[in-house]
Amino acid sequence: MAKQYSTEEDLLWKNWIENKDPQAGDLLIRKYTPLVSYHVQRIGASIPKNISRDELKSLGMMGLFDALNKFDYSRDLKFDTYASFRVRGAIIDGLRKEDWLPRSSREKAKKLEVKIEELEQRLMRHASAEEIADFVEMPIEDVYQTVQEHFFSNVLSIDEQLQDNEEMESKSFIIRDDSQKTPEQQMVKHELIQDLAKQINQLNENEQLVLSLFYTEELTLTVIGEMLGLSTSRISQIHSKALFKLRKLLGNEIMNV
Repeated sequence: MAKQYSTEEDLLWKNWIENKDPQAGDLLIRKYTPLVSYHVQRIGASIPKNISRDELKSLGMMGLFDALNKFDYSRDLKFDTYASFRVRGAIIDGLRKEDWLPRSSREKAKKLEVKIEELEQRLMRHASAEEIADFVEMPIEDVYQTVQEHFFSNVLSIDEQLQDNEEMESKSFIIRDDSQKTPEQQMVKHELIQDLAKQINQLNENEQLVLSLFYTEELTLTVIGEMLGLSTSRISQIHSKALFKLRKLLGNEIMNV
């Protein structure tokens, strides 16, 4: 059965699909550009501030153009859902190919991890960010940022390894089918999730709320700030502190995805 074109957007799609009308294509791109901005904000929350957000937007726009050209409008699938995978995947893939985290930053992160382990062995407990900052003589915000970048870098590295072994339609973070896990892996994953839930419950109310809104509700830091009456930078700090506190469990969970 042929697709019925009724709304104004439907007509734009008709002109684009049947005639590749440039004006229709331009209007569709304009309509969905906010989707690119959304993913730029979310991904930008986990990478160094020196990486141009304009560069992220350019990568995202490439993903949007790709989605526009490859989308099958006859299928029962919303374009914004399909485009989200393409946009996010294009940004992630671009960061991975450009090796966005310099070698010096990687070495800094590894050295920091060694220092954190040394300090925690001395203290016989988990060290706070303040204690680590004093121990390594580093501003506390640099501690948060370094740990966060290192975690995100590990996610991209795992994504790349998995993509080498699988041909995927969408370039995005990969979640393997649980049915492919051994019983032992299933048990370890279940225990890690339980541990993570316990650790999250020990975070303060703001940290729990920001994590929930960012990862469960998938809101941007800016929108979360508006909801809570806080600046975007303050929400970013809360997000970074929460990830820092969960860093070891998150690292274990990522390795067992």
